[in-house]
Amino acid sequence: MLARGLVVAALVALLDQLSKLAVLGFFAAYAPEYRLIEITPFFDLVLTYNHGMSFGLFDYGSGFNTALFSAVAAAIIAILLWWLRRVGHPLLAVAIGLIIGGAVGNVVDRLRLGGVVDFLYFHAGPWYWPAFNLADTAICLGVAAMLLEGLLLRRQAH
Repeated sequence: MLARGLVVAALVALLDQLSKLAVLGFFAAYAPEYRLIEITPFFDLVLTYNHGMSFGLFDYGSGFNTALFSAVAAAIIAILLWWLRRVGHPLLAVAIGLIIGGAVGNVVDRLRLGGVVDFLYFHAGPWYWPAFNLADTAICLGVAAMLLEGLLLRRQAH
């Protein structure tokens, strides 16, 4: 299961970084004066840098945030790697791999750029969700899969 989780983590981190490079390249080359491009009535492509935590919490723009949040993420990644070595179910291995890959993708941004690149921006009428990226999506899907495995699949085994 360790290999499965590590492959998922590597793929997520790679796809996340490639998507962010593409977005940064697009905005630099074709839309340097814009920070928002309307794609559909409910989805925009934006370029934002999150220097805080989830949803921009504690976004004070300081270098201290980069060091603190990177260290916290590294500790979480280490715990998840330890857990991944002991996993017996394939779904849990994939879930942990999704979370690790997403965390690695965002840490790379923090260390390289000082903040996490967010670019997916959904809205419906007056409701707007905070911008996010593929790493954030992988983390959310990983947590959902972890809950599914823990709540539903373990019950079926008994």
